[in-house]
Amino acid sequence: MPLRSIGRSLSLGAYMAYAGKGQRSGKGFAKDRPDGTLIWGHATSPSRASALLQLAARLRAQRAKFTFLLTTPTPDPAPDHLRHGDIWQVLPEDTIVGAARFLDHWRPDIGLWTGGYFRPVLLERAKRREVSMILIDACEEGFNAPHQRWLPEILRSNLESFDSVFARSGNAAQKLRRLGVPDETLTVTGPLQEGRNALPCDEEERQEMARALGGRPVWLAAMAQPEEVPTILEAHRQSSRMAHRQLLILVPDDETRGPEFSAMLHEQGLATATRSAGERPSERTRVLLGDTRGEMGLWYRLAPVTFMASSLFPGFGGRDPFEPAALGSAILYGPNVSRHLSAYSRFANAGAARIVNDSQALTTALELLSAPDRVAQMASAGWEVASEGAEATDRVIDLLQDMLDMLGKG
Repeated sequence: MPLRSIGRSLSLGAYMAYAGKGQRSGKGFAKDRPDGTLIWGHATSPSRASALLQLAARLRAQRAKFTFLLTTPTPDPAPDHLRHGDIWQVLPEDTIVGAARFLDHWRPDIGLWTGGYFRPVLLERAKRREVSMILIDACEEGFNAPHQRWLPEILRSNLESFDSVFARSGNAAQKLRRLGVPDETLTVTGPLQEGRNALPCDEEERQEMARALGGRPVWLAAMAQPEEVPTILEAHRQSSRMAHRQLLILVPDDETRGPEFSAMLHEQGLATATRSAGERPSERTRVLLGDTRGEMGLWYRLAPVTFMASSLFPGFGGRDPFEPAALGSAILYGPNVSRHLSAYSRFANAGAARIVNDSQALTTALELLSAPDRVAQMASAGWEVASEGAEATDRVIDLLQDMLDMLGKG
C-alpha cells in the first residue's frame, strides 16, 4: 500500500475511533422513508437550502415522482419552500452511531453535498454503502475547518466519496486539484445560487383582470401581517395623492385571515374588492384583497411594484424576493428579512430592491417608482439576479437525470 494511502487510513481510523466515543442515541426521525427514489441534499447555508429546494422542484417537473430529503446543520432557520415530496431533517451528530442510523433510515439513492464543511464519518459511511454522491458549489472556505487543516488526509479521503465535483470558481478548483480531485471528475460551473422559476397563473384570468384594471397604476403588498396593514394603508393614501387612480393589491401572509383584513379595510373606509368572494375591482375600488391561495403568480404579473411584507417588524423574517423578481416586479422590503438576508443583499446591491422602514419611506419609494423608466430599470436588474446560478443548476440536473437513468430510477 502506498505511504499516502497508509497515512490516510491511519488518520481516518483515528478520527473514526474518536467519533465512536461518548455517542448518544440521538433523536428519532419524524417521518418514515417513503417508497421509491430518494435524493438527499445537504445544505451548508440557508441560501444553499433554498437553491437545493429549487433544484429539486425543477427536476421534479422533468421527472417522475421522487422524494427529496433536505438536511441542514441546525434547526434554525427552517427552510422555506418545502413542497410535496420534500422532507427536512437536521443532520445528526457526526458519530458512527448517528451516521449509521441516518443512512439506515433514509437509504438515499443519490446524495448532493454543497459547499464543503464535511462530516467525515457520515461521508465515509456513505462511501462504504456505495451511495452515489455529488459535491456541488464547492468553495475554498468549505475546506478550511480545523479538523480539515490538521488532518488533511481525512479531507482527501472524503473527497474520494464523490463521483462528480462542481466547483464554484477557478480558485476552488485549483484547491481541489491540490487535494487530489482528478480533472475528469471536476467541473467549474460558477456558484449554485438561489433563483426562482416564475410562479404560474391562469393567463386568461390575467388578461381579464388587466382589462378590468384599465391601465390603472397598481402596487402589491405581498405576504402582509396584520400589524403591517396600517403602515401599508397610510403609504397607499399618501402616494395616491400623486396617482389618484392607484390600486393596492393586499395579500395576507395567511389567507385565512382575510376577514380580519377586510374588517380593517372597511374601518378605514376604503372601497374594497375581495377576491375570495369572487369580486372584481371597479373604477372606485381602492384595494383588492387577495385572500386566496395559489394566486401569487397572478398578482406579481399585475403589479409593477411589490412591497414584500412580513418585514417591517421583527419575528417574521421576510419572504422570498425571487418570486416577484422572476416576474418583473420591482421590490421594496422592510428591515427585518433575516430568513432571506443574503438574497435581499444581492438584489439591493444590484439596484433591484429598496429598503423602507416606515410609511413615509414606503410612500417616497412608491412615488419614485411611479416613473415607468425607474420601475423598468429595477425590474431588469432583478431579473438578472434571479437568473444567476442557472448554469450550475442546469449541470447538476443533467447529471442527476443521467444517474437516475443508470440506476433505473424514476
